[in-house]
Amino acid sequence: MRKGRHPACLLFHFAARMFFAAACLAVVAAGRTAAHAQEVPSVPDLLLGSAWYPEQWPESRWDADLALMEAAHLNVVRVGEFAWSRMEPAEGQYDLDWLARAIRLAEKHHIAVVIGTPTDAPPAWLTSKYPDTLRMDENGHQAQHGGRRQFNYGSPRYRLFCADITGRLAQRFGHDTDVIGWQIGNEYTDESFDPATRAQFQQWLQRRYGTLDALNQHWATAYWSQTYDRWDEIPLVATGGNPGLLLEHRHFVTDTWRSFQRVQIDAIRKWADPRQFITTNIGGLAWSDHFDHYEITRDLDLASWDDYVGQGQLDSIRNGAMHDFVRGWKRGPFWVMETQPGSVNWAPINTTLSRGETRVMAWQAIGHGANAVLYWQWRSALNGQEQYHGTLVGPDGEPMPIYSEVSQIGSEFERAASALRRTQPVAQVAILESYDSRWAIDFQPHNHNYDELQVLLDWYRPLRERGLTVDVLNATAPLNDYKLVVAPGLNVLSPELATHLKAYVEQGGHLVLGPRSGMKDEYDSLNPQRQPGPLVPALGGRVEQYYALDGAVPVSGALGSGAATIWAEQLSTQASDARVLLRFGKSNGWLDDQPAMITRPLGKGTVTYLGAILDDLLMQNVTTWMIDGARVQPEFVALPEDVEVCRRVGSGRTIYILLNHGAQPASITLPAPMRDLLVDHPPQTSVTLASQGVALLEEQAQPAGR
Repeated sequence: MRKGRHPACLLFHFAARMFFAAACLAVVAAGRTAAHAQEVPSVPDLLLGSAWYPEQWPESRWDADLALMEAAHLNVVRVGEFAWSRMEPAEGQYDLDWLARAIRLAEKHHIAVVIGTPTDAPPAWLTSKYPDTLRMDENGHQAQHGGRRQFNYGSPRYRLFCADITGRLAQRFGHDTDVIGWQIGNEYTDESFDPATRAQFQQWLQRRYGTLDALNQHWATAYWSQTYDRWDEIPLVATGGNPGLLLEHRHFVTDTWRSFQRVQIDAIRKWADPRQFITTNIGGLAWSDHFDHYEITRDLDLASWDDYVGQGQLDSIRNGAMHDFVRGWKRGPFWVMETQPGSVNWAPINTTLSRGETRVMAWQAIGHGANAVLYWQWRSALNGQEQYHGTLVGPDGEPMPIYSEVSQIGSEFERAASALRRTQPVAQVAILESYDSRWAIDFQPHNHNYDELQVLLDWYRPLRERGLTVDVLNATAPLNDYKLVVAPGLNVLSPELATHLKAYVEQGGHLVLGPRSGMKDEYDSLNPQRQPGPLVPALGGRVEQYYALDGAVPVSGALGSGAATIWAEQLSTQASDARVLLRFGKSNGWLDDQPAMITRPLGKGTVTYLGAILDDLLMQNVTTWMIDGARVQPEFVALPEDVEVCRRVGSGRTIYILLNHGAQPASITLPAPMRDLLVDHPPQTSVTLASQGVALLEEQAQPAGR
């Protein structure tokens, strides 16, 4: 019991909290009343900002911080996501006045605000009094206070506390004219393995399967006497179990995070203006989280992620692919909610980005469809686990060297905002992703060198090097707008998904499947057909056997010569109109002279299967064949090595963003006269980019009838 508080008083406060939280958990009613009477200021089309933590600093310092932000052309801040102990210093005692004053000061400096709900870092009074709100790891160790993400995402009690504090924030700031959006928590990461969450998992499975007989059948639990007679016998594990169980655990984690998030969405929507968006920032390792981002972002207004390089320099291909991946979560514009201002504190060696690289990184995000870039963080904390992390100003409140580069970015964003308004990337080519497929391969890679992200990049890189915009989409997404669709690793392929892909091909699409496609069904069981499972009839061929490779295998055919590494599949043709494009050379005897790539016309389109991971040169040849066969139109001219082009289209405009990621200057001859929107020059027919240089080119409008 807290000193000085009577038990009846504590009971009253808890009951009051639960009543308020329950109100916040109600589903948002249609037709909420009365928009706020005040005029809402317009939000810039491009936003540049930072995470700002006014609760960590004397209030007398706030105005100076915001003045420095305004001078650097920053126009948005994110606040509050770690401030629960300041917002509610003791249970049932609330203080949001300081946050209101911070928001008013931001407004004075023409800086919009995104409020982060503080639910990633609960206060000590909460986890001490209610230890059931703490998560437990797979080894049975309960998290303790002193870090973050120590909460149990499945705890009903913790969700009530989250609904309460989120609802109070929304009630106070849901009509605030300077608040443009909300961020739920911060970087969902750690699931819990406590007994209560295990019981939730078992109940979730019962709802999903209905009967134990169905579960035992789909998981083939006769293997190793895994057959379950009661729901409460089923374990909660993340590694080393039955593949069906492991896949369902990932589905459960996704659903649990989504319902955790929904609690706060409902609490916000009960009070907030519809103009205020809701998002959450997916962590910087967005590729590898244990939940499905397509599902997590389904209930959100906006996708956002945290873009970090860590050690070394920017890998432009990988980083661009991650932007396209994030854009595909909701198939539209997104935000970079955090990015590093030079360096981080968590890499093996916390190197700093080169001069100009932060600017290129920001413009790359915009080129791939972001409408906002925010840095983490504004000022160095005097203590805490992230003292060494890069910032825009130092612990003394004075600008760090990177501040001037960020100021340049802000100035350029202001200059370019109107031209980029209502534009976005538009692609002719899509790469299909499936979390089920990725997880299934991760559970059983069969070759420790099999890296699914690298496989995706092997397909993505040659498309981008040709200057093509690429959408990275959920495999179930609508596909009719794409001339070419490639699926590098569609390991889990249900009959419904096969029907979806077959319909795309029959209507004129060109589908190319990569290795390991169609091996599993939606329960992570082997398909009774050989690969690609339910698409075997459409392909007119199949995989006879797969081989994990410990060395290179020669590959050659109509598309050129090269080698396969890591993985190879022996294909066969069954339909008379199926054609072999590549064959393996002398290898282990089984692969010798066997098909490595086959294609077949189907309806108005084609379906193709590539059963190997190829070297870069041969993969470039395969890419040329794919885009020529699908009649994909060039989007720009050929580019020098290390120069990237991004295209945004809309409102009668076509904007090209050229980025030189190389160490040397690069000159580009343009396909037509273009005006660089970042400099005061007339239209040019060529442009020279310095190392880490940027050009924002507008294609001049063509006369009617052209």
